[in-house]
Amino acid sequence: MVNFGKKLMADQIPEWKGYYINYKLMKKKVKQYGQQLQQGEKDRRRVLKDFSKMLDDQIEKIVLFLLEQQGMLASRIEKLGKQRAILQEQPDISGIAELREAYREVGLDLIKLLKFVDLNATGIRKILKKFDKRFGYRFTDYYVTSRSNHPYSQLQQVFKHVGVGAVVGALSRNLAELQERQGSYLSIYDQPSSALKDPIIDMINSSVDKLTRSTNFLRFLGQHALIVHEESPSTAGEEEIEDQKYHFMSLMLNLVNTFLYMVNTYIIVPTADDYSVSLGAASTVCGVVIGSMAVAQIFSSVYFSAWSNKSYFKPLIFSSIVLFLGNVCYAIAYDMKSLTVLIIGRLLCGMGSARAVNRRYISDCVPARIRMQASAGFVSASALGMACGPALAGLLQWKFKIYMVTFNQATLPGWVMAVAWLLYLVWLSISFKEPNRATELNDATQNPASGQRVDIGQLENGLAQPLLTDSENKQNGDEDEEIDDSEEAVEDSRKPATSIGLAYRLLTPSVKVQLLIYFMLKYAMEILLSESSVITNHYFSWNTSAVAIFLAILGLTVLPVNAVVGTYISNMFEDRQLLMVSQIALLVGIIFSFKVTSTYSVAQYVASALITFVSAEVLEGVNLSLLSSVMSSRLSRGTYNGGLLSTEAGTLARVVADCTITAAGYLGVGKLLNITLLPSLVICAASITCTFLTYNSLF
Repeated sequence: MVNFGKKLMADQIPEWKGYYINYKLMKKKVKQYGQQLQQGEKDRRRVLKDFSKMLDDQIEKIVLFLLEQQGMLASRIEKLGKQRAILQEQPDISGIAELREAYREVGLDLIKLLKFVDLNATGIRKILKKFDKRFGYRFTDYYVTSRSNHPYSQLQQVFKHVGVGAVVGALSRNLAELQERQGSYLSIYDQPSSALKDPIIDMINSSVDKLTRSTNFLRFLGQHALIVHEESPSTAGEEEIEDQKYHFMSLMLNLVNTFLYMVNTYIIVPTADDYSVSLGAASTVCGVVIGSMAVAQIFSSVYFSAWSNKSYFKPLIFSSIVLFLGNVCYAIAYDMKSLTVLIIGRLLCGMGSARAVNRRYISDCVPARIRMQASAGFVSASALGMACGPALAGLLQWKFKIYMVTFNQATLPGWVMAVAWLLYLVWLSISFKEPNRATELNDATQNPASGQRVDIGQLENGLAQPLLTDSENKQNGDEDEEIDDSEEAVEDSRKPATSIGLAYRLLTPSVKVQLLIYFMLKYAMEILLSESSVITNHYFSWNTSAVAIFLAILGLTVLPVNAVVGTYISNMFEDRQLLMVSQIALLVGIIFSFKVTSTYSVAQYVASALITFVSAEVLEGVNLSLLSSVMSSRLSRGTYNGGLLSTEAGTLARVVADCTITAAGYLGVGKLLNITLLPSLVICAASITCTFLTYNSLF
């Protein structure tokens, strides 16, 4: 990995050299502060004050220069506007061409300014991270919060690049109006979607996109997937390598696999209790039937994650075959009168869970420029599958026989999914394209200056990263001594975890709390969904269709809720604030679900279920966002990655929840609701307590 100090020196614009963050000086100061604390020359309070003042001075220097340059750009645009007004009255083709070139020169200077902001923003983030690591103190949290929320904030100028949007807008409008409109007198404001774009505007927008970390709906959806988002490629060569690995139809096949698996998971929920009774078991055995799929998924996630290191096509083929066989076993168990065959079928379905492969494919083979869209597609496919599964079960209400094989509401979900997986297998065999592993290896082993991975929780992605020349290496060679254990100099500290034990040792208290929260929300959701058919039948005498409609409605709330949270709420509050509030809302939903009186109404059950489910959905997005921010970069790739750990935590929660339902069923259906809700209540209260204790480390 290239030292950031060298990168900063290499990428600086020479005439602006004195206005960049003095990263080298600040690194030396951080080192001196550490020595002074050890020797007792300064106390912690004095160190924090001195470091804050030094960083404030650096940011002020950057911001004042930024404002000066923005003013110069605005002044140039104003002068060009006067020339444009003259040309409108007295059109001149050569004059228009010269004016367009002048606007483009302004655009190129704006791109230089954006790169200036990007380098300084990265330097600020890195020096804060270095300070936190050396002193074991979450100073970044205090500094960013206190500075960004202040009415005279200068930090906002760096990270929000205030004023750039107005310059971009002015350039876009003027360049568009200089285009040959073939007699049209419409402005870009009249037809914004059809306005012609000058290539320089695309370059500016690309730079702004790399610099901006906006919490919009698409990004919020993408957080649910916990898919590694690398730095955008900085050279045409890197983009070409990414494009060689990318295949649209292969991505679609991964998303369809995700959708079908979620349908397969939830299509049996409305009828699992009736199926269990028809085979001579208690209705609450549905917990074992539903949960057996999750039991197998605990193990399948690991081997699929490891398998995806070598291939994507073969794991998907294996997954489809196993899921086809599993659904056939599930369907024929009715005629065989065998609960064992039923459970074996669900176990086989769990063994075919290729979600680890789907995540890994998006992370490794989808170009960075569309990876967030692919991540959002992964989550949307999961949500749609969750809603379609129960809805489809509600439609499969026929009953007939073909050659001694029974087709009814219990077996049809198995037969339908078996046919779906068979068709998918044929499509997969024809259309999937295995990525070029040689290309992927070259991409992974290229010079890190042009293709380094970064944490998902970065405030912004970097811009172009040109290599250092030999002369620059010699000139800045003394900076090699500055690389310490807290940065990328130690090669082993960047390698992915190679075992589950090593991955566990990399879990900090903050990461463990986030995994606990993920366990809790998945437990609460599984209890709600898996026992819904038993509870609603016992208290309200709902039939299969009514349960299916209820579950489908719950599933359909996922995307609208995420749209509201991702587009509006997450822009007004910090992730950790949303984390705490959504946990409290989930706790309220659980408490409201208890049966404490002699009667239990439909209104109480539906209202509490909606509160619980919606809160859990909001919590999942925020939780995975924070998890990606606080986990070690060594857990961002490899077999034992953060996605696998969260999947295992969630799957284990589903297994425990389904076993709890079956165990509680032995005490009677009348006691099932309160007994299964009690663990949810305890775990939720514990997670809120742990969140409070680690609150200051969540950012």
